[in-house]
Formats: sequence, structure tokens, C-alpha cells
Amino acid sequence: MEFLVNTQNLTTLSTGTLVLALSQDKPLSANVQSVDQASNGALSKILARGDFTGKAGQTLLLQDIAGIQAERLLLVGLGKDDELSDHAARKTIKAITAVLKGLAAKDATLALDALAIKQRNAYSITRLVADTLHHYLYRFDQFKSEKTPVPTLLKVQFHANTATQKDIDRALKQATAISKGVDLTRTLGDMPANICHPSYLAEQAEQLAKEYSALSVEVLDEKELKKLGANALLAVAQGSDQPPRLIIMKYQGAAASEQPYVLLGKGITFDTGGICLKPGPGMDEMKYDMCGAATVIGSMKAALELQLPINLIGVMTCAENMPSSNATRPGDIVTTMSGQTVEILNTDAEGRLVLCDALTYIERFKPKAVVDIATLTGACMVALGTQTSGLMGNDQNLIEQLLKAGNNADDRAWQLPLFDVYQEQLDSPFADMGNIGGRFGGTITAGCFLSRFAKAYPWAHLDVAGTAWTSGEKKGATGRPVPLLMQYLLDQTL
Repeated sequence: MEFLVNTQNLTTLSTGTLVLALSQDKPLSANVQSVDQASNGALSKILARGDFTGKAGQTLLLQDIAGIQAERLLLVGLGKDDELSDHAARKTIKAITAVLKGLAAKDATLALDALAIKQRNAYSITRLVADTLHHYLYRFDQFKSEKTPVPTLLKVQFHANTATQKDIDRALKQATAISKGVDLTRTLGDMPANICHPSYLAEQAEQLAKEYSALSVEVLDEKELKKLGANALLAVAQGSDQPPRLIIMKYQGAAASEQPYVLLGKGITFDTGGICLKPGPGMDEMKYDMCGAATVIGSMKAALELQLPINLIGVMTCAENMPSSNATRPGDIVTTMSGQTVEILNTDAEGRLVLCDALTYIERFKPKAVVDIATLTGACMVALGTQTSGLMGNDQNLIEQLLKAGNNADDRAWQLPLFDVYQEQLDSPFADMGNIGGRFGGTITAGCFLSRFAKAYPWAHLDVAGTAWTSGEKKGATGRPVPLLMQYLLDQTL
């Protein structure tokens, strides 16, 4: 999908479909008035008849309107002004996309000057619209005999005036790059686990390095992980025939002396729960337990597309969690790369085990900040539902930056506490700590566990168990939190 800016007069603009937004309780916008006048009041007549009211998500497709060059005219309702929010705007864009996908037009022009969301300017509204359009145009049908019909829509133009042209152009360039990263993240997440295993993720990283000369990749195998003492990561992987991988992607967009930002992703390519086996219903969705790693590689792709002037390292810690005669047992004790010992009380709390060794490994990069991304706890879904990611960390400034980025990207997170008193729930009589902290505060005690391995740098943890994919009949990866992370990285370049 190509996004472009267009400043041409709407009445003389030749386009397959011209999209105009109308509010339910505000006067007609300048764009709508200009088209109405050129068409000899055609829109006013439609409104007077009551065929279109501007109700949120309402659409009306018109053909060959006299006085304008557009082949089709699509009216879309925004609802009442005081009800227009990010969520409402996304529903409106979803309605637009549904119509455009069913048309034979190869291009469309969006003239959405009436889409005025409080506390958002032309730049951020454009980012929101472009992100939503791209999201609903995504397809994953590699394994279907009958492919989903490819939409004929190839180009979407955003109408701008001289005052907004520069901001809209910048927003579209960024949205295009971020969408490529989101698509990669979603595709990897939707891949079945018999294909997308740790070695496959390593191959995808190496392929990315072939596409972008600014990226270098290093892949650590079992032998190298044993030398490093990454026994927690190895313990998770030992029940599977698929060998683990620690994948390091390095992008240098600034001077070598500049400290890098590090993104760390949990990459459990399938999670049975190990010996502590998960229930059968819905277990197919455990292929999504690598969405943290998929987020990292997607974010790296977006950063490379944008050529961000920063140094960025992406780390994916990858394994498959399977039950077998070689699998880790509840009660086993491992010595992590940091030297701290862990009693593995639950083999289904494996994500923190693969992450803890990676958090220690990352110390060698002397990072400016580290953000780990993991589908870590079902408890996070109980606490925050499926719309908001959990956020914890040891540096309040970093947390505030991520919260702000999430709000601006409409990819929100919510801070949970890491009070010292929660650490006591991890006490073990036999090791330095257990890998679970009991029934209560499961998301927080998981964060407490990780915090013990992240004391050498500013660190934040994103629990995306509820946001990285949607469940049920229409299950699929969402690409979150790539938009949040990319907004955070963009903010670091200002």
C-alpha cells in the first residue's frame, strides 16, 4: 500500500474514490462544502432527505456525481463531536476500509478535515488513520488453497492544505515504515510453530541483514549458550528437539560512542507449558508466545526503513517449551548466567527464564535503556484485559516515556507497581529465588523476577499477553506493541 499527500482541488481531482467525512452535529467541513457546491448541492439534498445522518461508522457510496472528477464519492459518518475519540476514529476508518476493499478502484483520496480528535494534530491524526487502514488491509493466507482476493486498492492519497502538507507527509513516511514492521511482526506471529521455530527466527533475522546493509546479526547456538552459562534458557529448551537460539541484531545509526537502546523479545515459538502442561482447548494459540521476539524484529525493520539516527540492538531469546523425558521438572534448580540460582516451581513460567539470561547478556552493550517485550502472564489479561499492555521497570523516566509514546501511538500501556514487598513472594528455601510467586499479583511478581537481572541499566518490561494477538474464531497477531516502541524511538531522535 502506497500512501501519498495530495493538495489538489477536490472538485478537479481525478481519483477512483473520494472519501469525505461528515460529523453528526457540526456544520459541513470546508472539503464537504466545496464538493457540495461543485455538485450543485447534491450532498445537501442527500442530507435533507435523511439518507445520511453522519452517525459514527455510517457509509454511503455514490457513483458519478456531477461537478467533480472522482469516479465514486464515499461519505462516512464521524458521529457526535464530543464522542469522537481514538477508538471511535479507528471504527470509522475500519468502515471506510471495508468499503474500499470491495471496490474495483485502484486508488482513493481521503479528505478527512472533519476528523478533529481532541489533543491530536494533523500529524498524529494522519498516523492514526494510516495505521488503521494498513491494519485492516493485512492478509495472512499463505497456507490456504484458495487465496483471499487481493484488493485492487494500491494507493491512498491524503488530502492536505498548505498548512498541514508538511506534517501529513512526515506522518505518512513514518506510518509506511512502521506498517512494514507491524506486518512482519504479524506474519511471524501467525506462522505455525512447525515452521516458525527458533532456527527459523534466526533465518529471518539473517534475511533482514541481507536486505539492510546497516544491520548485522549474530546467532548463538546451544554450545555457545552453554559456554556463557545460560542455563535458564537451556533448561526451557531441553525438552524439545528444536534447539534454542539467542539472536542479536545490531543497527548503528549514530556514532559508535553513542550508547545503544536495546529491545529484548521473548521468543517461545510454542508453549505447551512443559511438564506443567496447559489445558488442551486454545493451546493452538501458544504459537503466539513468540510475539515479543516478533515485535523486536518488526521494530528493527521499521527503524531500518526510517534510518533512525540512533544505535539500536534487538535481542530475541528463543526456545520451544515441550514435555518429554528430557524436560525440566518442577523442583529443578538452575544457575543462571548471572550466577543467581532459580528453583523452577512451574515449567509454564518459562518466559522469565529465557529472558533472565538475556538480560544478563545485554549488560555487555552498556545500554542507554532496555525494554523487554513478552507475552508473559495470563494474570496481565485478568488485570488489564486485552486492550492495554502492562508496564513495569526500574527507571521512572523511561516508564513515563513509554507511557507517553503509547498514548501518542494509540498503543497504550499501564504502569503496575514493583514494590519491594512483592519480592518476598519469590522466596525459595532451596535456591536464591523461585520462578513463580504464588497466586496473587502474578504479573507483578514476574516483573520482580526479571528486575533481579536488570540492575545494571535503565530497564522496562512490557507484558503483552493480552495485546499481542486476538483469540477465538478470528484469532491473529496484532503487531502490538511495535507502534508504541517505534514512537518511543522516534521521540529519542527529537
